[in-house]
Amino acid sequence: MEPIKRNVLLNPGPATTTDTVKYAQVVPDICPREKAFAGLMKGLREDLLKVVHAPADQYTSVLFCGSGTINIDVCINSLVPEGKKILVVNNGAYNSRAVEVCEMYHLPHINLKSSVFERPDLAAVEKTLQENPDVAVVYCCHHETGTGVLNPIREIGALAHKYGAIFITDTTSTLGMIPLDVVKDNVDFCMASAQKGLMAMSGLSFVIGRKDIIEKSKDYPTRSYYCNLYLQYSFFEKTGEMHFTPPVQTIYATIQALKEYFAEGESAKFARHRRVYEAIRKGVAELGFDTVIDPSIESGLVVSVKYPEDPNWDFEKVHDYCYDRGFTIYPGKISTTNTFRLCALGAIDVKDIEDFFKVLGEALKAFNIKL
Repeated sequence: MEPIKRNVLLNPGPATTTDTVKYAQVVPDICPREKAFAGLMKGLREDLLKVVHAPADQYTSVLFCGSGTINIDVCINSLVPEGKKILVVNNGAYNSRAVEVCEMYHLPHINLKSSVFERPDLAAVEKTLQENPDVAVVYCCHHETGTGVLNPIREIGALAHKYGAIFITDTTSTLGMIPLDVVKDNVDFCMASAQKGLMAMSGLSFVIGRKDIIEKSKDYPTRSYYCNLYLQYSFFEKTGEMHFTPPVQTIYATIQALKEYFAEGESAKFARHRRVYEAIRKGVAELGFDTVIDPSIESGLVVSVKYPEDPNWDFEKVHDYCYDRGFTIYPGKISTTNTFRLCALGAIDVKDIEDFFKVLGEALKAFNIKL
């Protein structure tokens, strides 16, 4: 197996992958309606439950072809009953995306907006639920990848259940990288895509959720055809297949990535991402950059770095300098503050981060940028 040129991606996904995951896509052509392929997807769906410790008698995983945003669409359009509201606990760009989905479907919703620099106020969440008994769904992104803030989903989920609502959380940038137990964390539905924590390829996304709620949702208003959760779930249950053409090669890559996930071990993988994050924090501080989020509320996966005030700073030039040397950095998603992000995703370790900061330091000197 020839090694493939390795790039270190410090963007928030897709992530750096192993060569074995890349080569897993090189397989004989197969019609995805074959029983053999349905068997592969069955095993994949079962393994996804194990990643979030979901009991198989209560939860299922449903695969979709698309980027992570398809999951937000699927859950929001499929799981709100007639005449009910959704409460979006919104402290950043990805919760705002859920609000946009509500608006596109003209769904009654409450946009409980708060500072992107802080965790949501649980008292405000409870007050909103008390004042709006018609809220049937509470939604909150686990990790606001635009900033690095980790939201208190266990507590938000408990509040949702206290007031008779279900709880949906977007775990696209946490699943497989930090601990998640859907039962202990009060999660009815979570979601991710293959190219992030599982370190596979783009094109496959999945929703993990309670079977009883999915089955109940068949009587809810249908707002989408391609993105209807019950329709896709029922097709899997009846045939073992995706309703529409699946991303075949991406599924092979994801199966391999999951083998590597379980071989590395959950605790070891979580520890690796954490030490990569700590190496990023250390390198940022040593070079003299400022960050914008209090580390005590960060996920341990993303560091939002403030642009220097030096007039010589040009993000595109610095990005291109690093990119040409095998490292990718990524712009921030804070509308009021100019930032870039360094992320601890993917098949990388501390040595990669140390090598990156040497290159970033060289870029600062090359462009005469003072911190």
